[in-house]
Amino acid sequence: MSPNEQTPAAPRSLAEALRTRDDLSLSRLLRARPDLLGPVPNDLTQLATRAGTRASVIRALDRLDRFTQQVAQALAVAPDPTTYADLEALLPGPDTAAALPHAVATLREQALAWGGDDQLRLVRTARELLAPHPQHPSPTGLGPTVAEATAGMSPGRIQDIVAAAGLPSTHDPVSAVAALTALFTDQQRMSALLDEAPAESVEVLNRLLWGPPYGQVTAQPAAHLRWLLDRALLVPTTPGTVVLPREAALHLRGGRAHRALQPLAPEVREKAVHRPQVVDATAAAQAYTALATVEELLKDWDEGGPAVLRAGGLSVRDLKRTATALDTTEQTAAFWVELAYAAGLLASDGEADERYAATPEYDEWLERPPARRWTQLATAWLAATRTSGLVGGRDGKDRTLSALGPHLDRSAAPEVRHRVLALLAALPEGASPDPETVTARLTWERPAPAALDLRTRLAGWTLAEAELIGVTGRGALSAQGRALLPPSDGTPLEASAAAARAEKLLAPLLPEPLDHVLLQADLTAVAPGPLERPLAEFLAILADVESKGGATVYRFTPGSVRRALDAGRTASDLHDFLTRHSRTPVPQPLAYLIDDVARRHGHLRIGAASAYVRCDDDAVLGEILADKRAAGLRLRRLAPTVLAAQADPGTLLEGLRAMGFAPAAETPEGDVLITRALAHRTPPRTAPEPVPDGPPLPGDTLLDAAIRAIRAGDAAATTPRKQAPTAQSGELPRTSSAETLATMQAAVMTGDTLWIGYVNAEGSASQRVIAPIRVEGGFVTAYDHTADEVRTYPLHRVTGVAELEPDAG
Repeated sequence: MSPNEQTPAAPRSLAEALRTRDDLSLSRLLRARPDLLGPVPNDLTQLATRAGTRASVIRALDRLDRFTQQVAQALAVAPDPTTYADLEALLPGPDTAAALPHAVATLREQALAWGGDDQLRLVRTARELLAPHPQHPSPTGLGPTVAEATAGMSPGRIQDIVAAAGLPSTHDPVSAVAALTALFTDQQRMSALLDEAPAESVEVLNRLLWGPPYGQVTAQPAAHLRWLLDRALLVPTTPGTVVLPREAALHLRGGRAHRALQPLAPEVREKAVHRPQVVDATAAAQAYTALATVEELLKDWDEGGPAVLRAGGLSVRDLKRTATALDTTEQTAAFWVELAYAAGLLASDGEADERYAATPEYDEWLERPPARRWTQLATAWLAATRTSGLVGGRDGKDRTLSALGPHLDRSAAPEVRHRVLALLAALPEGASPDPETVTARLTWERPAPAALDLRTRLAGWTLAEAELIGVTGRGALSAQGRALLPPSDGTPLEASAAAARAEKLLAPLLPEPLDHVLLQADLTAVAPGPLERPLAEFLAILADVESKGGATVYRFTPGSVRRALDAGRTASDLHDFLTRHSRTPVPQPLAYLIDDVARRHGHLRIGAASAYVRCDDDAVLGEILADKRAAGLRLRRLAPTVLAAQADPGTLLEGLRAMGFAPAAETPEGDVLITRALAHRTPPRTAPEPVPDGPPLPGDTLLDAAIRAIRAGDAAATTPRKQAPTAQSGELPRTSSAETLATMQAAVMTGDTLWIGYVNAEGSASQRVIAPIRVEGGFVTAYDHTADEVRTYPLHRVTGVAELEPDAG
């Protein structure tokens, strides 16, 4: 360095430290702490002030990993300022030396610490939050310093302690406390003092050593406690309470701020390793099961699902019914219901008798290829803040949390899901993790006590739900699941691009829909795989599902055949359908069943009178009247071939069917009434928006614009100015209208840059740096360095103007 060069002055505040940063460094700060951008600060001083607010600092501290938090805690108990070497001494260990630079850099980057290695400071708010207090003990287990502990002590008592410690008396308490502090921080003298301590006194110190540093004493303490009190190794704080000073504890600890440090992140260990092809195939099979389950759920609710509770959500009874219909547990049923809701396939209909039903989006979803339908479910699950694992628990007011009900949103859920899958992606392909090591890793990365229990539960739910939906197979991340995650190098990836990539990987693994079934002689049909949609839909009408799994078994019954006939099919239609779609001959018992039900179907006709029964065979009507089971229908003969009933047609149909007849409803024109279930749909609904965890992460465009605005505002606030005749330091310039106009016009000719005060239409005052281009009609058009664009300002709103120093900028 030449004699004329000067060493840059150390920053005296966080704002000054921020001014030394480049745009990339500011961008990392604003990305890590997006709450600082709401709204965009006017300048770096305002940014520094906002970065030191209590709420923002708490939020930033909670997002640090365990070791970085331990470094911040060590800074809070170190002198202010401290040096990097002293900080390193508080955190000894071979692994610590390698991890400490990164942790300190993180604290600086997030504006939680500032200053060089020779004057390292924690921001004041963070120091207040982390420093030891009786109400809020430090995680280090350390107590207050000697100076803090003796702050309320009388000067005479302090002099007595100085004398008992073997130190010369002083003329004032400040120098006496300084002498005690020097004694406690001197290794040799402190060791010599403790060598004189009774064994019982040393035992007391050892009990308080790692915290909490507070203890209880009686009004007449024992001799070994009196020895400690006389030498300020225990200092009274309140009546009956004493504390071990920080300097004494650090000496006894060998200079360690923490008993145990965790500089290294716990490793996620492998539990089992499978071939990647097996993992992908297993996950694909489960993905297909997920599609079938969601489809079965919404098909079950096709004519109108369960009612919406007054407070919102499903009742416990309806959730149990849904679980029974899906042949699963209530907790798993809640997951499928919430997944369909998150994907926009399910909502409440909003009617007076409010019920849950499928949305119009569900019909469009059904028409998409299976792989695309799965990616819609998987991406909705990844982004959803609604957490089905909470269903059945209690909220803060001890109310039961219900599926589809309120209070299920947890903003941390998407971040935990992505992080768990990222940890799985870091393992070798085909490796499934040990769940306990996943939880340990997440706990280290975000150890804030307030969120620890929730994040632990979220991690467990994520592993279980990822297996259910087919993101993982046999516990290992599948290829399609890996495709949903952003690249490991941090390259941004649009959600649509990730979904398209996952769809492309999954499509070849899903089974092709079949166009045939295998008919059995025991009145069953076996579907050896997924069926084409028209085949599956009609078979669901013609037969009842008996069992599901790798193959689905359907059973034909008189009731199921009658259901198909009620839907408008004839016996010949059913025979043709089965012949066309069966790989085996149609068994004779099934053909007889269809013909028998069809022969009797519609022999009796029921219409609305209230209701009537019509039959060409009056003997059949006589048989009905003679049957005691028909008494509840209150039938009477109107004509030889007609009976009237006081029951409605639906009740009459069910009653006669229960008696073994096969009646058919008819229209007023006398034709057979074809009954088809009318699918109930909600009005168009959008999927629920996730509840964000704080402000959203800013994009590159917003960051660039915000940094330009902050830089320009800071230039306006800090650029040296010629003092206007009537302006006072720290205030907006004040000049007369004539002087303002003359200065503006002169600046247009000379090209000078000016500093102005401006009040907008809302009455908000601000200061700006402008380069006037034109002055006319009561307006000045100028390049505004603050906004980084050309703007026009009314001259009557300019409070004053001042010239900038010639060498400014």
